[in-house]
Amino acid sequence: MKRLFELINKNILKEFFSEKTHLIPTEKELPIITISREMGSGGRPIANLVVKTLGKPWKLFHREIIEEISKESQMEKKLIKEVDENKIPLIDELVADFFGKRYLNLSNYYKNLVKVLSTVGHRGYVIIMGRGAQYLFPQALNVRIICETDQRIKWLIEYEKITRNEAIKRIEDSDQKRIDFEKAIYGHDPRKAHHYDLVIRTGPEISIEDAADIIVFAARKKFKI
Repeated sequence: MKRLFELINKNILKEFFSEKTHLIPTEKELPIITISREMGSGGRPIANLVVKTLGKPWKLFHREIIEEISKESQMEKKLIKEVDENKIPLIDELVADFFGKRYLNLSNYYKNLVKVLSTVGHRGYVIIMGRGAQYLFPQALNVRIICETDQRIKWLIEYEKITRNEAIKRIEDSDQKRIDFEKAIYGHDPRKAHHYDLVIRTGPEISIEDAADIIVFAARKKFKI
């Protein structure tokens, strides 16, 4: 199965980036970071620290933002303006090509969600949290944040002010939903390490700040920024 971003490089970047744009003038200047994480591992605060450290024009797109864009036409139009409206019809075709025959079986919601993800990635200078973005952008810095279950429970109890039983249930439900979601759309298990450039285990030895520093270091090295 062809990789979506390889298709974008071949079919869009060559055609549309012969002239410089204000955000992404060439293929080599499309830095993207994807962050997959377990609930309670500190993924959200890590992403917030990374985007703060990298500064403008980097933006963070977490699950709620991606889903809101996929539901609200005005937000999608605003995103498109940050890329190039001329590319959007081609992105639809490339998404369909990426999934092949499986694309026909995806619900309209999933189709639009993946189209929004590909559009976000094509903006460049983005951190995308969740939604299986690591499968769409193999050239990105793809990161997985994990954590021992006991530590995840401890952090959820501390920050969410819930009981231990509630924390355990949330973690179990979240883990299964994320696995089911990515298997349903992409046919992959997010727990497999070979999908990522970095797998970071947070906890007593590696703090939230440490994890953010590691990602920033890796991003600057990978994208030469």
